[in-house]
Amino acid sequence: MNVWKMTTLGLTLALTMVVGRDMVSRAGAEPQPHMRSALSSLESALGQLQKATPDKGGHRVKALELTKDAIEEVRKGIAFDNRH
Repeated sequence: MNVWKMTTLGLTLALTMVVGRDMVSRAGAEPQPHMRSALSSLESALGQLQKATPDKGGHRVKALELTKDAIEEVRKGIAFDNRH
């Protein structure tokens, strides 16, 4: 077997192992459509809050903070579920 064939075979095996491992790790993870939908809605809300005028007596700023916190918690929840 020449060097090119052996190199190609080795790279193919390595790629197969990496892709296969990734697919196996994702196979156990549920799609979590409700959490992903909530995340999308929160990200949309964050965008709208950022575009809103700032004259809201501090409530807009607080809503921005809480929405960012909620986004982070949803992401953590998705990650936790994917690991367990």
